[in-house]
Amino acid sequence: MLATVFAWIVVGLHVLFGLAESVGWSQMARRFGYSRDATETTRALALNQGAYNAGFAAVLAWALVTAQGPTVIALLSFIVAMSIVGALSVRWTIFVIQGVPAVVALLAALL
Repeated sequence: MLATVFAWIVVGLHVLFGLAESVGWSQMARRFGYSRDATETTRALALNQGAYNAGFAAVLAWALVTAQGPTVIALLSFIVAMSIVGALSVRWTIFVIQGVPAVVALLAALL
């Protein structure tokens, strides 16, 4: 039960990430200190990234609703790995914001 709750938190976070990166990119870019030109240059990349996050949330939600345990574990493992990549390549806080909830959910699912 605890694993399911944490996994749903990961779903909710990724829906928010998807919205922030696709619909709210201007505000996010400002928070990251991007110039107006950089914001416009990266808008398409952010939209793509937002779509991936929203798609991930949808597939994880499906796996939870249909009780696909191995798929949930695989998806949570993927998010942990991608949060490490993000932390190393972009900003360490990516691991904290995306990785830690996924690690907690993954550990709960495995225990």
